[in-house]
Amino acid sequence: MDSVTQAALGAGVTALCVPAGHRRKALLAGAMLGTLPDLDVFIDYGDAVANFTYHRSVSHSLFVLVPGAIGVWALLRRLWAPVRMAPGAWLLAIMLALVTHPLLDAHTAYGTQLFWPIESIPVAWATLFIIDPAFTSPLVVGAVLSAIRPARSWSRKALIVGMTLSCLYLSWSWVAKTVVERDAHYSLAAEGQAGAAVFSVPTPFNTLLWRVVAMTDDGYREGFRSLLYGRSSLSFTRHPSDMAAMRAADDIWAVRRLGWFANGFVSAEVVNDVLVVQRSAHGAGTEIRVSLCRRAPRQRGLARNTDRIARRRSDPRRCRPGIGSSAPPIAGIPSRLRLIYAARTGPVASPRVPIFGESIFQSIS
Repeated sequence: MDSVTQAALGAGVTALCVPAGHRRKALLAGAMLGTLPDLDVFIDYGDAVANFTYHRSVSHSLFVLVPGAIGVWALLRRLWAPVRMAPGAWLLAIMLALVTHPLLDAHTAYGTQLFWPIESIPVAWATLFIIDPAFTSPLVVGAVLSAIRPARSWSRKALIVGMTLSCLYLSWSWVAKTVVERDAHYSLAAEGQAGAAVFSVPTPFNTLLWRVVAMTDDGYREGFRSLLYGRSSLSFTRHPSDMAAMRAADDIWAVRRLGWFANGFVSAEVVNDVLVVQRSAHGAGTEIRVSLCRRAPRQRGLARNTDRIARRRSDPRRCRPGIGSSAPPIAGIPSRLRLIYAARTGPVASPRVPIFGESIFQSIS
């Protein structure tokens, strides 16, 4: 979720746990702790794909945050008088401020590695969009009211009411997702796709209009479901995907990593010797481009906010591996093509494929 939401949630749960005399301090400390796990965005893991897929991993793991909360509490107990005065309350407050962050993130479609270092598919319950004013507003209002008059009896009530309203909205999002996916399965069964894997995600800023993606053997199908119209069938649009090219590129770490991160909800197409791989559950906002030639022209209309594929100084009409490379042809792709994965940080050694250029990997979440 966005930083404002995480800060408001951290502030609220922290202030609810501590004595009234510590409430204003708890609001500030909780807001800081609530956004702490997202500082991993400043870590450079070596290339754009790694940066994208390792975000929400170590810093969002329950196996890291629980002992981390105890460590923070122990440190503050030595340095800060309020924690020494009410150690039990502050331990609970710090624990909740840190742990609620990844649990809330897991309700988005991005994917949160709650159980790192265990190699499991990132958790993406996808019941909320990353910014949802209906969820955030009660938390913010409750925190602001409590900060104005922290010692008043209604200060705690404001926090409780705000937290309750947000939790009720979160519960509603689960109900909405259940209804949407039930109708999606019915509609897919009617089209002869009863066994298709389904992923649903709310559209921006609401939980009333949902986007549904169903993976098929030849690509994926996309449909939208509005809960304002009662129970209804979904009309799906078919999107083909070049699965042969996707399988042929499976030995490229970035392609394989994205497939794992998206739990198989990926699509691929080859456009002018460029393999475009994107998370089908997110549409064109999240993609990698893998050049199949030494030079790959920029493609318009494939994704918003994408950068230019890096161009080699050699003859652009020739399509061959890098100098000194003996990369063999890839099965399923014409022999004249060679996969060259574009990594953001420049040349990176690879046992199979020479790596050059710049990676294209954008995400809306």
